[in-house]
Amino acid sequence: MKILDRYILTSYLSRLASVFFILMLIFIIQTFWLFIDEFAGKGIDAEIIFKFLLYYSPKLYPLVLPLSVLLASIMTYGDFAENYEFAAMKSTGISLQRALLGLIIFHFFLGIGSFYFSNHVIPYGEFKYFNLRRNMAKLKPALAITEGIFNDLGAMNIKVDRKYGEDNRFLENIIIHEITPDNQNRIVIKAERGELKSAKIGQQLQLVLFDGNRYEEVQTSTPAEQRKAPHAKVSFREYIMNIDLSQFNNVDLGEEKYTSTYRMQQVKELTESIDSLELQFKEQREIYADNFMKSNAYNSIKSLNNPVVLDADSIMPDSIFALYSNPLKFVGKELSTRHTQVLQTAETYLLTLVRNLDTKKRLFFIDQKRINLHKNTYHEKFTLGFSVFFLFLIGASIGAIIRKGGLGLPMVIAILIFLTYHYIGLFGRNASEDNSLTPFMGSWLSLLIIAPLALYFTKRASTDKGLVNYDFVVVGVQSFISSIKNTTLELRKKLWKKKIRFDSRWHFGQ
Repeated sequence: MKILDRYILTSYLSRLASVFFILMLIFIIQTFWLFIDEFAGKGIDAEIIFKFLLYYSPKLYPLVLPLSVLLASIMTYGDFAENYEFAAMKSTGISLQRALLGLIIFHFFLGIGSFYFSNHVIPYGEFKYFNLRRNMAKLKPALAITEGIFNDLGAMNIKVDRKYGEDNRFLENIIIHEITPDNQNRIVIKAERGELKSAKIGQQLQLVLFDGNRYEEVQTSTPAEQRKAPHAKVSFREYIMNIDLSQFNNVDLGEEKYTSTYRMQQVKELTESIDSLELQFKEQREIYADNFMKSNAYNSIKSLNNPVVLDADSIMPDSIFALYSNPLKFVGKELSTRHTQVLQTAETYLLTLVRNLDTKKRLFFIDQKRINLHKNTYHEKFTLGFSVFFLFLIGASIGAIIRKGGLGLPMVIAILIFLTYHYIGLFGRNASEDNSLTPFMGSWLSLLIIAPLALYFTKRASTDKGLVNYDFVVVGVQSFISSIKNTTLELRKKLWKKKIRFDSRWHFGQ
């Protein structure tokens, strides 16, 4: 390694390490404040909190590293240009491309390391973080209840719309599915309000419910009677339930039984999961389409939409959904009473069928979204290394162009560029989840934009040109101003001639 390459690499790495450490520390502190509600009031010691933040920190790597590379490259090459070190290099025949060569090689290996990190370290950190968080949630039932979803709480499954008050012990709009001793879900409790209270004896927690109803399915001796869904309903002003806290207080924080999320998987596992999910999804669609073809519902809808012609061998749900575009168009304005009754029955049947099809379509959408999430995670393991490389080129080129080091202007420029890159990536991922874009396009969209920009800025920096062609802008503005002035002058001349003509007419007329 030549002295010049060693000097550039040392200067860059010192800034990169400093920036990376500071940014990682900032994001970790933000993470701590984000999850502080899950730590407070549970008696969790500092070691467990440290492990939690340690396991969570790999998730921050794809966010911190690109920003650190971009900022460090702008600062390094901005300092070189500001201190006329680039001028000294160019005077000896060393071009910008030669000054970039050493760091280009370094970022090539950094990209490979980033792929290894995203493929091995991040899934492992996600596995440890996810399990530790689930176990911590069991330490205090009030904090184990998440708003808006059903939560397992002992022998019950509870859903609340809102928690408030001290320690979130007050609840609103409560729905509880209580598990019976024979492990059946036959009891449903609904209440407007609730409160969590400590019991006076034993490891018990009282859940006091106010203004609600208790529904219990009644078991009958015959299947025919059971199909009528008999149940008992009891209204109450106040209802007290006891929750056994022993399962929450005796929690093994080291237990690791959750292994199924897509963020915990490596490339090989993601590939297998994607293949399995796609095969299952295809089979479900084909089975549903085949069953629909064999049902009377298909023939009923087909008769109402004559223009639609379907092939029984190739029918898929997308074509099924197109069948009911206007299923009631046959209803006439003048019908007899009997015809009206028949058509009302048909209308009810068809509307029910439409709702069922809509429900199935939503389920297919959820399955497709699950597949897209796996594909996005797969592609993101590769995009990280490329993003680091191209953001370095952008940062180094801009630093050489603006000729400004330090933390002032380079910081502002780096944040603006990174936010643009980051939010384009978010847009692509969200669009791919909803199937508006393919997962490949959604994951690589930001790179497809910054890669040409990186080459453009590198070319302009190599030829000692600015970020944009200011002469073009200046000439354009000057010509625009000149045209406005000429137009204004011509208008004033015309108005002056009209004024003289009017004054003359007025004078002679008088």
